[in-house]
Amino acid sequence: MTDLSAFPITARWPAADPSVIQLYSYPTPNGVKISIALEELGLPYEAHRVTLSDADVKSPAFLSLNPNNKIPAIIDPDGPGGAPIGLFESGAILIYLAEKTGKLMGTTPADKYKVIQWLMFQMGGVGPMFGQMGFFVKFAGAAIEDPRPRDRYIAEARRLLAVLEGELGGRDWIAGAFSIADIALAPWINGLDFYGARPLVGWDDMPNLQAYLARFYARPAVDRGKVIPAQ
Repeated sequence: MTDLSAFPITARWPAADPSVIQLYSYPTPNGVKISIALEELGLPYEAHRVTLSDADVKSPAFLSLNPNNKIPAIIDPDGPGGAPIGLFESGAILIYLAEKTGKLMGTTPADKYKVIQWLMFQMGGVGPMFGQMGFFVKFAGAAIEDPRPRDRYIAEARRLLAVLEGELGGRDWIAGAFSIADIALAPWINGLDFYGARPLVGWDDMPNLQAYLARFYARPAVDRGKVIPAQ
């Protein structure tokens, strides 16, 4: 039987089957990237619900796997060379899973880097900017009277969406074929509804993105992965 005792997180979130990938996550846009990827790739895994509360993500057990105290994180008992590996950062995990299986990252070196560029677009642009916009539109930042921070992030979110709207003209997926870049992007774009920000960014004038989300969420693996771990 696979021994994961070297990972202290397993004392708090024990593995029922330590021979499969262990996912520590919560169904946020970043979290469901990994559950959706695992479902799309058909990799066996076990999901552990790690809430966003300090009691979970700032616990010594979770920090032992991710010192940056953010979900998601994984342990793969069959890592490089057959040794277990722990990973955090959703973009890094997506690349790892795609390379492990040889799927969802194109079929040529050029394809691979096209996918990675759009993955980095999400990691460095869409995720941080949408998250900040959400803070100023829906959460505590909404009480700040100065409109400049809110307007700044709304404008940047609108700009990023315009880039995607243009790129999706005449294609189904952002890098050509369905890939980890789509798995990274679509949950964040869908999160505009959660923030109540669609009217603010001109969503009704983005038919390519509307169709893109509909295609994405019509995929059976996406439908399964979008609610894992269950709240």
